[in-house]
Amino acid sequence: MKVIKDTELILTAENKVYHLNLLGKEIADSIIVVGDRARVRQVSQHFDNIDIKIKNREFLTHTGTYNGKRISVVATGIGTDNIDIVLNELDAAVNIDLETRTIKEKKRSLNIIRLGTSGALQKDVKVDSFLMATHGLGFDGLAHFYQSENIIDEKMSSAFATHSNWPKQSAYPYIVKGSEELLKKFDSFAKGITATASGFYAPQGRKLRIAPTIEDLHQKMNTFCYKGNRITNFEMETSALYFLAKALGHHALTICAIIGNRISKTQSKDYKKTVDKMISKVLEVI
Repeated sequence: MKVIKDTELILTAENKVYHLNLLGKEIADSIIVVGDRARVRQVSQHFDNIDIKIKNREFLTHTGTYNGKRISVVATGIGTDNIDIVLNELDAAVNIDLETRTIKEKKRSLNIIRLGTSGALQKDVKVDSFLMATHGLGFDGLAHFYQSENIIDEKMSSAFATHSNWPKQSAYPYIVKGSEELLKKFDSFAKGITATASGFYAPQGRKLRIAPTIEDLHQKMNTFCYKGNRITNFEMETSALYFLAKALGHHALTICAIIGNRISKTQSKDYKKTVDKMISKVLEVI
């Protein structure tokens, strides 16, 4: 049985995964991931009880029960680079024996639901509404660092690259579908493709002192449609979440509160209230 070297799987002195500081027994099968550490408390305040509170660096985990179901909520921080850490370490904690550094024969499959905030890319998507990502469209390039088969939707990815005349110097866009199981479970939510940027300013078409290389990025996304699928919103984590979850045998879904519309130039007046409503609605379904 292959032993994973300590340079590949870095653990704490207590044999916990390094960044999250967690053991497998401290993680529920149902996990809500959020970007903001403060949002962990916003979710866990609904729990009947909280058994575990662990923080390390920007990562914070609460595990407890809601209506008798065990749930973890984990703050990931911002960006696909952080999602890379969180997904790999959640999987390592539950599917690698951290004492022997060997992969377990029997694997746990986690249900990972991201609750985020997002900007809409279609005029009819209203501010303070909720959107479920049928697919993640990644501009971040993270998936290209991993060997995988039949995870990326190559035809849809190619269609977007052609439609947008995607620049050769940028990472090739990739599209991954969310978990069929979770998409069915949350079928009452509005749906669309969620685009994932590698940054907040130029990568999302914003201009402060440096102009973006893709001046018409919003228009290219707004006008894309593939077999009835259109790009509805823009954020910073979903593509990596969908890719890594599927590659590792987990289920992932992103649901976002729309706090701004980039096309109509409108913004939520009280996005925290909207996020509260989203949390309550998702917990009811879980």
